[in-house]
Amino acid sequence: MDKIILKAMSFYGYHGVSKMERKSGQKFYIDIEMSADLSRAGKTDKLSDTIDYPSVYALIEKIQSKKKYHLMEALAESILQNLFKDFKKIKEILVRIRKPQAPVGGVMDYVEIEITRLRDQNKVWGSKIN
Repeated sequence: MDKIILKAMSFYGYHGVSKMERKSGQKFYIDIEMSADLSRAGKTDKLSDTIDYPSVYALIEKIQSKKKYHLMEALAESILQNLFKDFKKIKEILVRIRKPQAPVGGVMDYVEIEITRLRDQNKVWGSKIN
């Protein structure tokens, strides 16, 4: 399966369990890997035959800025559900979210979660930007 990958998108968000995280905010880094059959786009050279990644970026930016999530897992789930809803060509999505300043009480580079879903094995939520 072919992939389109958006790597290390950087957003400032107010996601986290602690009051400090939700008040002060911090940078989050998001990777998206979208699997789809891109062979037609390779032959036609038409945007309509692929996944418009500027639109993917804009949707992710909107999702992460509209709501304060307690868990990165919930943010990731909302991202992938909305991508499935808006981009019918996507067959599988991997979402990775990194939080460099997670309050763990020690020194580390970041905390990262990774969630993968297949379109056919996953019920897409009924509403957008959950």
